[in-house]
Formats: sequence, structure tokens, C-alpha cells
Amino acid sequence: MSLANIFDVAGTGMNAQSLRLNTTASNLANAQSAASSAGEVYRSRQPVFAALARDAMSEGLAIDGADQRASAGVQVMGIVESDAPYEQRYEPNHPLADEDGYVFYPNVNVVEEMTNMISASRSFQVNVEVMNAARQMAQRVLTMGQ
Repeated sequence: MSLANIFDVAGTGMNAQSLRLNTTASNLANAQSAASSAGEVYRSRQPVFAALARDAMSEGLAIDGADQRASAGVQVMGIVESDAPYEQRYEPNHPLADEDGYVFYPNVNVVEEMTNMISASRSFQVNVEVMNAARQMAQRVLTMGQ
């Protein structure tokens, strides 16, 4: 694996964790938002990732002068909404209460979201450290010939 590939893998990991941090922040920002109906209530969102594996058989091979290697790293497949049940509270004096006096709240678990935030932040930090280590190795290789 070349240093460029290491930067690609770490870069895709950083992009994925950045998206994870953004969705977590969105979930936390909407954790206590109220809605007047079940259809309007905010649903917790989570990113879906997939690993991109390099095809070992085509490593370094080119067809018709074009590099046909598969990518390596993390691919964001999309963002999905949680199917967990939302919270329905009886608050007849709330301005968003329905005709039965219920207000609907999101299915966001603040403890899980904080755990996701810590995990994504640390994963992002590890990818930064990988990039820094690869950069330092490249610099040392360049100075070996002097």
C-alpha cells in the first residue's frame, strides 16, 4: 500500500466521522422538539457506512493505460431514520397538543447520542494521527538520501 492510499483511507474515514458528528449534533439539537402529530415528529438519524476493500488481484495493474483498482476506505451509503418509537406525552396545556392533549417528542436518546459523539470524535482523531504518521514517514524517507 502506498502512502497515497493511506491518505485516501484516512481521508474517507475522516469524512465519514465528520458526517457522523453532524448527524449526532442534529439529533441532539432536535432532542426536545415538540410536534402536534406523529407525522411531524423528528426522527433520530444515523449514517450508514460500508467498507471499501481494495481488490488485491488488480493491485498495480492497468488496463488500456487506465488504473482499474478499486477504492479503499469508508463509503457513506446514506442516512437512515430510526424506527424506534417516539415519545407521546399527555400535556393538554401545551400549545402543540393535539385534540386529545398529547404532544409528540422525538425518539432521540441523549445518552446514546453523546456516546456516538465521543466515539466519532475519537475516530476522527485517530485518522488524523494516521495521516500525520504517514506524512512523517514520507518526510523521513525523503531525508534518508541526504
